[in-house]
Amino acid sequence: MQKKEALLYEKIEHKNVHCFLCPRHCQIAPGHYGYCGVRVNEDGKLYTLIYGVVSSIAADPIEKKPLFHFHPGSQVLSLGTYGCNMRCGHCQNWQIAHVVYEREKDELREELIPPAQLLQLAKKENCAGIAWTYNEPTIWFEYTLDGAKLFKENGLYTVYVTNGYITSQALDMIGPYLDAFRVDIKGFNNDLYKKLAKVPDFRPILEAAIRAKKKWNMHVECITNIIPTMNDDDKQLKDIASWIRTELGENTPWHVTRFMPYLEYRNLPATSLKTLEKARKLGYEAGLRYVYTGNVPGDPGENTYCHKCKKLLIERMGYQIKQENLDGNRCGFCGTPVGDLIV
Repeated sequence: MQKKEALLYEKIEHKNVHCFLCPRHCQIAPGHYGYCGVRVNEDGKLYTLIYGVVSSIAADPIEKKPLFHFHPGSQVLSLGTYGCNMRCGHCQNWQIAHVVYEREKDELREELIPPAQLLQLAKKENCAGIAWTYNEPTIWFEYTLDGAKLFKENGLYTVYVTNGYITSQALDMIGPYLDAFRVDIKGFNNDLYKKLAKVPDFRPILEAAIRAKKKWNMHVECITNIIPTMNDDDKQLKDIASWIRTELGENTPWHVTRFMPYLEYRNLPATSLKTLEKARKLGYEAGLRYVYTGNVPGDPGENTYCHKCKKLLIERMGYQIKQENLDGNRCGFCGTPVGDLIV
């Protein structure tokens, strides 16, 4: 179950293969791996080595993803594997993301779970859906595609918690089976993406988010982990907020989250509350209706307020909902629709 011929590749000369799952478009020689570390060329065929390989699994509140306007209060079966198509210097899950699987697999903890068993687990844990998270789900594509089809057939929702680094071909293949696309917008220039994530061009990420929403009608929420000295300048924050407003719409939630010193950037300070408040203000000034503070439990910026009457609709403490004042997906006070809220 671990090794399976990959989707979305083509054979080229000298038994090399061209993978077009993500925008890196790796050309891989026999015996070599793609950048993600989990796809290998064996004698001119590309294989995924992680079909069914689960590194982490839990029943989480959907708010942990974070998704605040998508089935609030529900539990979601959350799972991850090994590898990633980015190399973020502040990755909180680097132990599973920064892995060349075949080389390190004997030292890794893993569980082999077929898609059908995931459905059983979700029902057992009273989960309303499934989220592929913890590391980048795109590189687990064959497994997530099979799982997404199965969950949709059985009336449960499906979520990608993603860095957005996916090709249009891959997104179009899984698009009919994904309900939500929670996407990182790490900054808003190539210099930042090159330094932070080792990505040469961030435009495909923006294009994927737009395609997910407009072509496949997925629920989209964006997140930016605000890192002091790297992406906390007014220009990048304004540019992100304006792009979300223009391309995804004023009702699209934007989560601005607190960075904590870690890994390559452990010398940097944690994001100040003042900076997070500035980011929220810039988001609102750009025309967004819902801008949320993350990684600061108890902050008022975790809550959802009616954009019209300004009253409290959902009070949160971390990932838990403390009170709710909704009438379906409308404000329980004035009846105004809470944009893009799916209950």
